[in-house]
Amino acid sequence: MEETLKLKKATYHLWTFTVSKLVSTFGAQVYAFAISFYILQLTGSASSFALNLICSILPRTIVAPFAGYAADKYSRKMIVIVAQIATTIAIGGLLVVSLTMGLSLFAIYSTTVILSLTSLFSGVTFSSSITGLVDEGRIQKAMSLNQMSISFAAIGSPAVGGLLYGAVSMPVFLIMYMVASVIAVLLESTMDFKLFAKRKEVVEGEPKEPMLESMKAGLRYLMKQPILKTMVVISLFINFLFGAYQVGYSFILIEKLKINAQHFGFTEGAFAIGMLLLSIYFSTRKELKFPFLVSKWGIVVLGVLMGTVALPLLITMSSTMLVVFYIVLMFFFGATMMVTNTPIQVMMQKMIEDDYKGRVFSIIETCAMALMPLGMVLFGFLYDIFPAEGILIVSSMLLILVTLFLARPSVVRAAHPELGQKRVAYLKTES
Repeated sequence: MEETLKLKKATYHLWTFTVSKLVSTFGAQVYAFAISFYILQLTGSASSFALNLICSILPRTIVAPFAGYAADKYSRKMIVIVAQIATTIAIGGLLVVSLTMGLSLFAIYSTTVILSLTSLFSGVTFSSSITGLVDEGRIQKAMSLNQMSISFAAIGSPAVGGLLYGAVSMPVFLIMYMVASVIAVLLESTMDFKLFAKRKEVVEGEPKEPMLESMKAGLRYLMKQPILKTMVVISLFINFLFGAYQVGYSFILIEKLKINAQHFGFTEGAFAIGMLLLSIYFSTRKELKFPFLVSKWGIVVLGVLMGTVALPLLITMSSTMLVVFYIVLMFFFGATMMVTNTPIQVMMQKMIEDDYKGRVFSIIETCAMALMPLGMVLFGFLYDIFPAEGILIVSSMLLILVTLFLARPSVVRAAHPELGQKRVAYLKTES
C-alpha cells in the first residue's frame, strides 16, 4: 500500500516538475527576449548587450561549486523554493524601479546577476533531486519531460515575446514573469524531495565537514569513477568545440549567405521542434539498454552535422534550397542533441550517489560555463582570420576523433559489461 502511494506521488511529481519548469522557463525566456531588445533599443550597442550576457554567465561560473555544496548539505526543497522566491523578489524590485525611476542599465545588469544565481541554485538542486522525486524506472521519463518543457518554451517564448514587444510596456513583461515565478513556487512547495532519496542522515553531534573539504571530496569522488570522468571530459570537449558551431552558424547564415531574419527564425524553430519530438519519444519509450554507447554515436553524428553546416559554402544552392537545407539540418541537430543528452543524463543520475550529486553536477556546470565563453571568444577570433568552412570542418573532425578515442570500445565495455559478455557468447557460438 505504501509503495503504491509513493508511486502515485512520483507520478504527481513528474507532472508538477514539468509544469513548474515550463512556467518558470517560459517566463524567463519571454523576459530575456524583451530585455535583450530593450538594451539594444536603449543603447544601440552590441557591447552593452554582450555585458548582459557576461552578467549571466560569469556569476554562474564562479558560484557553481557553492551551489553544489549547498545541494548536498542542506534541504533541497528549501533551496529550490528560496531560489524561486528570490527570483520573484528580484523581478519585483526591477518592476518598482521601472515604475518609479525608469529602467537603467545598472538595474538590468544587477537583476541579471541575481537571476543567474537563483537559476543556478535551482537548476543544480533540481538536477540533484530527480532520483529523490521519481522512482528509478521513470528517471528517463522525468529527464525527457524536463527537456520537453524547455523545448516548448524555446519554441513559444520568441513568438509570444515578439507579439507582445511594442504592444505592451516593459512593466507588463515583468509582471508576467513574476506571476510565472509565483506559480512555480506554489507547485514546488507541494513536492516531496525525499520520497525516493538515499541521502545519509546527519548524526547529532557529528563534526561538520568544512565547505572546502566537502568540495574537494566531490572532486575526488568524480575522479574515482572512470566512466563518469570520461563522460565529463567528453562533455568539456563538446562545450569547447561547439563554440565553432555557435559562432559560425549565425555568422555563415547572416553574413556569408545573407539569409533574412524570418528564414533564420524558421531554422532556429526547426532545431527546437527536433528536440521537442525526441523529448516526447523518450518520455514514452522504455529506458535505453546501452546509454553510453547511444550517446557516443550521437556525438559522432553531431560532429558530422556540424561539418555539414559549411556545405552551402562549398556547393552553390538556390535561396529556397538553402532555407530548406538548413531547416532539415537544424531539425536533425535538435533531435540528435536529445539522443545524445537524455541517455547520458539518465545514466549519470543512476551512477552518482545522492550525497555527491550536487557537487558533481556543479563541477560539470563550472567547467561547461567556463569553456563555452572561451570557445566562443577563440572561434570568434578564428572566423575573422580563416575561412568559415575550414574552421567548421576541422572542428567537427576533432570532435569525432576525440569522441572515438575517449569512448573507445574498451571504455564502452567497461560502462556496459553486458556488451562484453554478448561478444564472448557470440565468439563461442561462431567457433
